[in-house]
Amino acid sequence: MSTTPSPSPTSTSSPTPTSGIVVGVDGSEPSLKALHWAVRQAKLTGEQVTAVIGWEYPATGWAAMLPGTPAEFDPESLARQILDETLDKNLDDTVTATIERRVVNGPAAQILIDASKDATLLVVGERGYSGFTATLLGSVSLHVTQHAKSPVVVVRGDHTGS
Repeated sequence: MSTTPSPSPTSTSSPTPTSGIVVGVDGSEPSLKALHWAVRQAKLTGEQVTAVIGWEYPATGWAAMLPGTPAEFDPESLARQILDETLDKNLDDTVTATIERRVVNGPAAQILIDASKDATLLVVGERGYSGFTATLLGSVSLHVTQHAKSPVVVVRGDHTGS
């Protein structure tokens, strides 16, 4: 008698998720709201949710004024850890197991725009973790609303729902 292994969350470096609902997740409170909204929407539509996080190597030694990055620093692993912990701590295990995970090298806005090409819907929070704060929307959410290839939902406000 053969046994089929239980499915485990997918985590990949591929920039283009399968069709369905794509949600940008960076661990920030607004991205948690977007994640919850995307999961609720997927329950209504029966679509797959793909959680996407981007990572980049930080600029080091800029004009010889900044210290170099330690050799053991691994931004891809850090991004993967943030994505995994965000999903695991904020969603039910049965829901978490169904979410596809994408960890992609590149700027967050461009990664989400690229992912929107095959998505039925792109969901983002109003702002995430960044060094700058926009008046109304964060720079990533503003950029994706202008350039995404699919419909975009920007989740705003204090209500995360359940």
